[in-house]
Amino acid sequence: GKHHPSPDRTPLKAPEGDILLGVDHLLFVLGLLLIVTDRWMLLKTVSAFTLAHSITLAIATLGYASAPGPPLNAAIALSILFLGPEIVRRWRGESSFTIRHPWVVAFAFGLLHGFGFASGLTSMGLPQAEIPIALLLFNVGVEAGQLFFVALILGLERAFRVLEIRWPRWAEALPGYTVGALGAFWTIQRAVILFGGVR
Repeated sequence: GKHHPSPDRTPLKAPEGDILLGVDHLLFVLGLLLIVTDRWMLLKTVSAFTLAHSITLAIATLGYASAPGPPLNAAIALSILFLGPEIVRRWRGESSFTIRHPWVVAFAFGLLHGFGFASGLTSMGLPQAEIPIALLLFNVGVEAGQLFFVALILGLERAFRVLEIRWPRWAEALPGYTVGALGAFWTIQRAVILFGGVR
């Protein structure tokens, strides 16, 4: 019986981190968009996030450092959960360090997200010689997707303003609560995976 994996361990070994990598990354970007209203600050914030995850993506993919998967996935989920209350503070007209300096928070969490991307890239099992070009193409792909997403959200926001659509209060609050709720759900789910794997 020694060669058979124990049945109760199998579900814990397959967190959907890689599939959701793009989704939780975009959800974090959406959270940033909901906090930052000034265009210049938004540019600084998205650039800081991009720079940070490009640094750790390169460091991890080239083998200089790595982060263990389950704690990393839980930390990425926490980064999304962290933005939920900040979005609510923003709506109430309150202030916080994140609202005043969103680019600092974006940079710090961007370092985490870069390690997350690296786990997605290295799991492809590339030969050593192909890693630098794959890294470059992967990063360009990530940036293009991120810029498209930001442009899409800003375009929708502008369209709603021009069309003067009056949303009910709950509909306006929906994106913010989605960020917080999914962040909370993934944090709990990934903490279960993390501590389940430790047992």
